[in-house]
Amino acid sequence: MWVPVAAGRRGLTVAIAAAAAGLALAMAALRWRRRPVREVLFFPSQPSCTEALLAEAAGPGAPVQPCPCPLPRSDCSLSRLLRRLLSARRSLDICLFAFSCPQLGLAVRLLHRRGVRVRVVTDAQYMALRGSQIGLLRLAGIQVRHDQGHGYMHHKFAIVDRRMLITGSLNWTTQAIQTNRENVLVVEDAEYVKLYLDEFERIWEEYSPTTNSSLSQGQ
Repeated sequence: MWVPVAAGRRGLTVAIAAAAAGLALAMAALRWRRRPVREVLFFPSQPSCTEALLAEAAGPGAPVQPCPCPLPRSDCSLSRLLRRLLSARRSLDICLFAFSCPQLGLAVRLLHRRGVRVRVVTDAQYMALRGSQIGLLRLAGIQVRHDQGHGYMHHKFAIVDRRMLITGSLNWTTQAIQTNRENVLVVEDAEYVKLYLDEFERIWEEYSPTTNSSLSQGQ
């Protein structure tokens, strides 16, 4: 069948443009998938309300009430740390000396409620102090183990879905977040993640109540 030259050229132009657009989208998606997380957070964090972020993470059907606090709803180091934690879909392993920040504690409980496997290793002395979130985590059904030997369990790291490492100088306390000069590195790097996972598993087994009878029950 005879096709006018102009019409044929227009059709070819459209086809080439569509193919180019598809290729560009495919390349962009490929670059996005291959782009590992590389982020550094510095503290103290700027004052910001995180209630909306946590309410959204609670999932559909959760009661949402406007927060009356006067703090701005802006991005900050704390909100970015919360988003990284809340990105967990399968597992969250936490190894912390001090954990008393209510917002981070709520985020961890929300993940547990969503079916994410959460494990926490902490320091025995600090977990008993007033304001610690550890008791609330245990009440929620989250597995917690602690040291029972000399020295402190002084690590400060978390591993999200066995692929993303969160580590640095920051204890998860309100004072550290609001007052101290601290740093947190968030990175997706299989080599470094494996090292931290191995360390977590080693400590988790060492603090197991089945292998150490001196550990308290309910862990």
